[in-house]
Amino acid sequence: MTRNRVVSSRVRTGMRAAPAVAAVAALLVPLAGCARTEAPPVITDGPSPLAAEVVLVKSGGIAGVRDTVTVRPDGHWTKTDRTGASQEGRLAVADFARLQRLATDPRLAAEATATENPDNCADGFTYRLTVGPAESGYVDCGPAARQPAVTAEVVELLTRATG
Repeated sequence: MTRNRVVSSRVRTGMRAAPAVAAVAALLVPLAGCARTEAPPVITDGPSPLAAEVVLVKSGGIAGVRDTVTVRPDGHWTKTDRTGASQEGRLAVADFARLQRLATDPRLAAEATATENPDNCADGFTYRLTVGPAESGYVDCGPAARQPAVTAEVVELLTRATG
């Protein structure tokens, strides 16, 4: 008989807990609709990415240079020479911010349609810059050569920043 009382006591305790559990569940169900189903926004400390990859090809000169610098939208760059040797790095924050401004400058798109190449230039370097669908460039034939302003700024920036 003692045994039945213990079982009976356990059953009664469980029966008292059931209404409490039901009451808590009834309170929580309406709150389930407030739960977010989308991922929270990602906050980064760095600048926003470039809209497109930036590629600079420098070729020519007396030694037959052919260097290609590719800057990915996140600011990482790869520089490859004519032998296939490469270096990698990441643009400094200030350089990356400047490149972002230059890459979206409307003058760059205008320069892509007005690129001029000199007729006669011995041992000059040719620069071809591609930013998304826009391609511009020039041949560096010394101080008298007219260089497209924004393209030349990007060339200077990438040449300095990537060594």
